[in-house]
Amino acid sequence: MGGPGDPPEGTPEGGPVGGEDEYRSVVFDESFVRAARLQESSARERMTDHAPAVRRRPPLRRGLTRQALILVVLILVAFGTAIYMGVRHPYGTDEAQQPAEPLRMTVIPLSPQGRVPGAADAETLFAHSPAAQYEVGAEGIPLPAARSTAHFSDSQVVTALTTAKDYLVRSSLYPEVLDSSEVRPARALLDPGQLDQFDQSVDHPAADGRHAPTGWLVRFDPTRAELADPRIRVQGNLTATETDPATLEVTADHTFVYALRPTGAAAGAQASLFTVRRQLTFRFDRDDLRLHQTQLVVSYVQAGPLSCAEDAADHLHPLLAGQTAKAGGPAGTNPFATDSATALCGTLSTAAEPKV
Repeated sequence: MGGPGDPPEGTPEGGPVGGEDEYRSVVFDESFVRAARLQESSARERMTDHAPAVRRRPPLRRGLTRQALILVVLILVAFGTAIYMGVRHPYGTDEAQQPAEPLRMTVIPLSPQGRVPGAADAETLFAHSPAAQYEVGAEGIPLPAARSTAHFSDSQVVTALTTAKDYLVRSSLYPEVLDSSEVRPARALLDPGQLDQFDQSVDHPAADGRHAPTGWLVRFDPTRAELADPRIRVQGNLTATETDPATLEVTADHTFVYALRPTGAAAGAQASLFTVRRQLTFRFDRDDLRLHQTQLVVSYVQAGPLSCAEDAADHLHPLLAGQTAKAGGPAGTNPFATDSATALCGTLSTAAEPKV
């Protein structure tokens, strides 16, 4: 006979022993029951409402909770914003950045008409020259009042003017640049697109209008001259203009006057004045403004007293107190005047020399 829980006929052949069927291990918990699509009506419901034995239950709502939905929306908004800011230019324009333009340069030596005037005291030379009222050093490169343009803010114009001034200071006033021992202070401010041209100019100078170090910097032949007075006299102006919606341009016109003496000379040796007029054009795109760098695109330099017979591309080789040179070029050129020289070699006007 079968056990108390077995059917009268006994356990079916091949069935599990002891009456345990294959579904006994399945646990029908409350969540399982609630999830069933069919539900049996209770006896009371069948008696009072004549309800069928079973009925179909409405599907359960499995949507996201309100908090989860809000979180998903916030994540999508943040992700979309990140993509938008990544592809859009931070300044709100879509102009492609133009490659840096190569520097075009002209260096004009100015030859003295007689002996170079000299004096033991550099202050005396300055006091009797057109540079008597010039400021000293960077004070002679004041920044003009900055005004916004159609596509550039006040701060961006100030950045362009400040960067141009920094380049003038580093390339015209730093002692280590003037004595030819360093070029890095000025180089650090150049747009990366011009660095190859700059390096080639320094490593392989040439008077070809593209690769003269003296087009980039003021630097003297260290075997010939050195500063007799560190207080360099300077006068000039800066002007900023917008050339197109993506470009600011700064023009600089400055005259630098140096007191020099022979290299290694005693302190009492006679000094003489050397004048360099630099007319430079700087260009700035929005990346240049952001990175505090510039493109130097035009350099027009007049310098003297120099001998036209000597190459002024690599270094300036000043004629010092008491020295002479053969006159060269057309009529005399005065670097203190506002007119532009057009000769490849000029004559230094006597009006530009100190009266001592």
